[in-house]
Amino acid sequence: MEVDSASPPPRKRLRTDAATAIHKPRLFAPFRALGLITNHVPFALQTRSYKGATDGPRVHILTCLGKAWALWEGGKMTLLFVGPDAPEQITSLALDGDAVWAASGPHAIKYIRGKPVSTLTNPLDTPISYIQTFGTALLALTEDGEHMLVWDTSDGELETSIQFERGFTATSILHPATYVNKVLVASSEGSLQLWNIKTKTLIQNFSLAKLTSSPESSDAPALGCAITALVQSPAIDVVGIGFTSGEISVYDVRLNGRLMRMFMEGGIRALGFRSDGHPILASASSAGHIALWDLNNGGRLLHMIRGAHDGAITAVEWVPGQPVLVTSGEDNSVKQWLFDSPTSAPRLLKFRSGHHAPPHLIRYYGDDGKQLLTASRDRSLRCTSVVRDSRSFELSQGSLAKKATSLSIPVASLKFPPINSISYSTTRSKDWDDILTAHTDETFARSWTMLNKRLGKHTFGFADSIKGKSKERLPLGSVKDICVTACGNFGLAGSSTGLIHMWNMQSGIKRKSYDVGPCPPEALARLRDGAKKRDRVITGLATDPLNRVVIASTLDGTLNFFDFQTTKLEHILILPSTAVSIEMHRDSGLVAITCDDVVIRVVDIETRRIVRELSGFRGRVLDMTFSADARWLVATSLDSTIRTFDLPTGRLIDAFKTSSVATSISFSPTGDFLATAHVDSVGVYLWANRAQYAEVSFQGITEEDIQDVSLPSMQGTAEDDALEALTVQDAPLDVFSTPPQLDGELITMTLLPRARWQTLLNLEVIQQRNKPKEPPKPIEKAPFFLPTLPGVETRFAPAEKETQQPKKTTKRLDKAAGSAESVFHKTLLEADPEGDYEGFFHQAKMLQPAALDLELRSLTSIESLNTFMCAIRRRLVTHRDFEAVETMMNVFLHLHADELIMNEELREELEELEKVQKKESQRVLELITSSLGTLGFVRDTL
Repeated sequence: MEVDSASPPPRKRLRTDAATAIHKPRLFAPFRALGLITNHVPFALQTRSYKGATDGPRVHILTCLGKAWALWEGGKMTLLFVGPDAPEQITSLALDGDAVWAASGPHAIKYIRGKPVSTLTNPLDTPISYIQTFGTALLALTEDGEHMLVWDTSDGELETSIQFERGFTATSILHPATYVNKVLVASSEGSLQLWNIKTKTLIQNFSLAKLTSSPESSDAPALGCAITALVQSPAIDVVGIGFTSGEISVYDVRLNGRLMRMFMEGGIRALGFRSDGHPILASASSAGHIALWDLNNGGRLLHMIRGAHDGAITAVEWVPGQPVLVTSGEDNSVKQWLFDSPTSAPRLLKFRSGHHAPPHLIRYYGDDGKQLLTASRDRSLRCTSVVRDSRSFELSQGSLAKKATSLSIPVASLKFPPINSISYSTTRSKDWDDILTAHTDETFARSWTMLNKRLGKHTFGFADSIKGKSKERLPLGSVKDICVTACGNFGLAGSSTGLIHMWNMQSGIKRKSYDVGPCPPEALARLRDGAKKRDRVITGLATDPLNRVVIASTLDGTLNFFDFQTTKLEHILILPSTAVSIEMHRDSGLVAITCDDVVIRVVDIETRRIVRELSGFRGRVLDMTFSADARWLVATSLDSTIRTFDLPTGRLIDAFKTSSVATSISFSPTGDFLATAHVDSVGVYLWANRAQYAEVSFQGITEEDIQDVSLPSMQGTAEDDALEALTVQDAPLDVFSTPPQLDGELITMTLLPRARWQTLLNLEVIQQRNKPKEPPKPIEKAPFFLPTLPGVETRFAPAEKETQQPKKTTKRLDKAAGSAESVFHKTLLEADPEGDYEGFFHQAKMLQPAALDLELRSLTSIESLNTFMCAIRRRLVTHRDFEAVETMMNVFLHLHADELIMNEELREELEELEKVQKKESQRVLELITSSLGTLGFVRDTL
């Protein structure tokens, strides 16, 4: 065993010459939010009947997503539209035909097919808390509850503004059926008022004492008597009223009398009357329960659905004419309940849900980047689809609903503790369990199967390995980290007492144990007060892709390397600080370690040394992830900043600050998206990688370049902005282009393949070798009608061969061919005799070897021969295209040697060319000899 306490390498210094501020997303552009279904704002329901439809009316459900809204199709709960972000949080929604109305701040915004078309603004400039359509009018209540506004939606003009008296704080509006221009207004004090919105007159005031059985007067209303639900019943003049105290009143508005009274624990949040002929009232409480009341029997309790939602229920509404109840809650879910018979208990028909607590751990599942495993404090493990929301689901933990019903306890109390670590391998996902999870304060790990979408067969615990080994019972620690090998056959778990066990994922049998041993002397000072030297908390586990090495990090700041087969501790790397967590990229063999000194250290498992130290964080590092090619390391910290480091250079190349802290991040295996989970949102946010679509400069940045970036929206204009950010720039910033020659004293080649110049030198040999031995014989054409010879037997007469006459060439074509000049020849004669003949040699390098050989043979005049030798000499002087110049000169002298000897006019230029060629060739030979000598010396020395 080796112990290495090597000093860390020097940290990379950030470049301080970074220039301008970042106005657009540099590397990651906001793209989309996943997992958002609804929030505390009640949904709006609409049914539509179409002529000739055989499947009944279509149901549309409108839910609020914060600043945006979503329209769902009720038949299959598929997403139809997602609206763009409003200026402020949406407080109320309404449907009016094809239009969607949303209240945001002091505005009421109208949308058609997901696009805003008009905006109505409160002249009082106060926020709007409630809106409702009323024919061609839109009714709205201000947040302070003092005013009711009436707009005409046809022209957008404010028709009426009604101010309520002091002591009446309006909360909701209801239009009683068959009442013309009259609405009921509910208040937080527990009283009702009937108003005529045309004449602005108060018709009737229903006091709290009349509506409820409480003896208090309206001057001193009881606590908890605010009206929280006001709905119309199928009977005319009868409405249902729900109070925060849990009391329900069925009230006749015309007779001004209460018909019946019910009570439900937890406070009423929503009411709904069944409209298909059965007198049943549904009520929902803030505890997540639904009660069904039989109105024919004086309001007798028919059924109680406990734990229908994991949070407060915000809306309850029956589908008109159908035995289907639609509910939504603050647990980020919309559910539909079906009643098979009038008196039977309802069953869950269909639903769409997400996390109802912010997810704290997310990891991409598989290699296609289409699924995300998300764990939340709501004690659930979900698979979130990146492609389609309808493919998202929660992995089943068993029949918890039946157990909760039999024990009369909430379902949430039976769920597993929150997950603190996830590991998986898809290699054997079709054969057995492929996911392993560790839970908070549990002494065993659990397996899951993605194929069956449920809990797996095995639990891997440490209790069995401790029993019966010694008289003194060893402490039983909780599981801190887990790891599934790349092959999918084995699962490892490390505990808070320093134990590491490995199990078979198929059978659940324990196979091996790894012992980290006592704490090294160099790390003893880091142990917490009162801790034993033996108690070493395992903070991270990882294995290489070939199952050769097991890597374990401990809280005392060591990185331990085990042999996978023999379980021998081979090496211990002492870190400068305690290790909190590790993340491994198996393909590259790099391990990133989060340390307590707010530094991420990257270790190479082959050399077992620290190769990079990444710093600059202003808070504790919460999570990190590698890119698919291990070139980048993305990390999030408590300072709400997500930083991206370039590992080859060790530089910070991108950083942006979000409005809330990102608790977990994960990079897509395909490299197209970065997924983040935040502390105050139940959704998962996707950021598009701009490096896949545009040329992005990877220069280092400083802390001054970090800017705030808004979180991605569900859909709409934010996606359009993201797509604009992904467009390729026509003029890339600061792109380095190689000059044609680095230095005038250096020899520059053409960078063309060597085979091109070899072919030009040996073109005659190649043509002779490829020359056919005999010309190809043409195939005789058979006539359409085959002639036959006379006789008893059928014999075909051979066709007479026609004598081919030689084609006559015209003198006009011969003259045109003789006077035509090639582009090669024109470029040569037009070049400057004192220049470098750049255009001519560029043209020559573009020609194929056979074409260049033909052009050199076409140089027949004295002028062209002299000019070509001048071009060769000038190019040798510039030290460029050396191998091309030598090759063309070789072919030229071979073709025109006789003309050069016979003509005295070419002698002077030929002698000048000889001098320059000898000088440059000798210079090149000296450089090559010197380089060879240097290489030989280095080789012999090392």
